[in-house]
Amino acid sequence: MAAPPALPLPPAAGGWREGDPAGRRSWVALDGPLRLESGATLPGVRLAYETWGRLAPDGGNAVLVLHALTGDSHVAGPAGPGHPSAGWWDALVGPGRALDTDRWYVVAPNVLGGCQGSTGPSSRRPDGTPWGADFPYLTVRDQVAAEARLADALGIGRWAAVIGGSMGGMRALEWAVGHPGRTGSLLVLAAPAAASAEQIAWGSTQIAAIRNDPGWRGGGYHDAAPGAGPHLGLGLARRIAHVTYRSEAELAARFARRTQPGEPPSRGGRYQVESYLDHHAAKLVRRFDAGSYVTLTEAMNGHDVGRGRGSLARALRRADMPALVAGSDTDRLHPLSQQAELAALLPGSDRLRIIESPYGHDGFLIETGQVGDLVRELLPSL
Repeated sequence: MAAPPALPLPPAAGGWREGDPAGRRSWVALDGPLRLESGATLPGVRLAYETWGRLAPDGGNAVLVLHALTGDSHVAGPAGPGHPSAGWWDALVGPGRALDTDRWYVVAPNVLGGCQGSTGPSSRRPDGTPWGADFPYLTVRDQVAAEARLADALGIGRWAAVIGGSMGGMRALEWAVGHPGRTGSLLVLAAPAAASAEQIAWGSTQIAAIRNDPGWRGGGYHDAAPGAGPHLGLGLARRIAHVTYRSEAELAARFARRTQPGEPPSRGGRYQVESYLDHHAAKLVRRFDAGSYVTLTEAMNGHDVGRGRGSLARALRRADMPALVAGSDTDRLHPLSQQAELAALLPGSDRLRIIESPYGHDGFLIETGQVGDLVRELLPSL
């Protein structure tokens, strides 16, 4: 019997790094330091982003697309130099597609704190040393504040639409509530108004898996030798997360209790579902930074669009633009009840839209036909 494959050893810090191919990325260096909600200041911030289409002379055709936790700016296009994965919504962006680039100017930034070109824990400080453990705590509002500065740099005063799913949906909500005058319309997919206790529990468990890896070194591993980073902890975090992203019914139908060929569990082998999780862990470890995973998960755990704004209902009343809210009917991470709350409280939303999918939370990424219909419903009236 062949032994189960070991998790491949990646560089100490995954993700895009100086000297890697740029691919389709462009960069904006923010003008001046970024003051964070915590009171800390982040100097030398830059955001990576990609665009499709052409900006109209009046800037009125710009659409902001915001990625989920381990996504990036590469919404559309093939994998290749600079882009470890193909576009995560490739079917939605391009001529004649839901985000028709003959009409719309689509902008997708890599989130602040990420690791695909934007400033994050694996980035270098002005003195040339990696941020590592000293990278400050971020909130979703901090991330949106950086994106607002990106919009300023691009000459975009108001987005025709802001669209996001999961963590991207959290940022889209913050755009709508914090910058209603700059958000022409809103599409929120598979995201809550505030992280629930269960969601915080799942996120904290993943953070603990990374921080308890000896390779974490208190977050100061970015100059370690190749293979010395917290790749085992990051892989475990990904396994935990991926179970929450899919539905029980899909896993049962796809894998049942079948074992990997030639790997009986009685002799140390794996079930097929274990092999599936190992595969996704290995993929993420090769392309993502553990420090960014911790930073972004902490931001998601802290998400509460009503914080400091009187109440959730009062906060959402500020977002008076046309809005669509949708969720997957099998999502066990961000269940439909959370999207139903948003749909009921957002002034511009008439009802909850439901994405029918066996794929759980990942339905918003996989069911591009249904998501495309929602995009077309939102955009034609603009």
